[in-house]
Amino acid sequence: MQSFRTALREVLSEKDDRGRVWSAAKWGVYAFYDYDGEPIYVGQTKEKLSVRVQRHLTNQRTDAVAMRVLDVFEVAEIEIWPLWQYEDLKKSDGAEQFRAAERDLNAHEYTAYLQAIDRSRHKAILNEKIPPVSEPITLPASLRRSLISEQIRRE
Repeated sequence: MQSFRTALREVLSEKDDRGRVWSAAKWGVYAFYDYDGEPIYVGQTKEKLSVRVQRHLTNQRTDAVAMRVLDVFEVAEIEIWPLWQYEDLKKSDGAEQFRAAERDLNAHEYTAYLQAIDRSRHKAILNEKIPPVSEPITLPASLRRSLISEQIRRE
């Protein structure tokens, strides 16, 4: 478990080509994959990618963990899609602007969900509920990394 947490910290501190820490984005979408690269869960956040991901993967209670959809011991990879365009957005900026951003976040999550299912050998994912149905969009650049060593993967 210690090597998993070390790998998670390393992934969550990686920077993109503009020097931004991928997981520092407040708004974004994330996905977890099992040891075979199969999708387990796709989710979204408006609080900060690193906070939400850590909450899932450090056994802090989340809906997915509480409903036993996500077993952190099955997670081998993570993928994150930061939505940098909403970094400075606040509810006080206006209700319609905020709702439009939420609809866009839903579209990103739904597209990542559909993409994960499409790329799955089993054509399935374990989410406890389907993300809000939206018109599929083009996803931004993502960061996908392993959270386990090759030795552990072989075992």
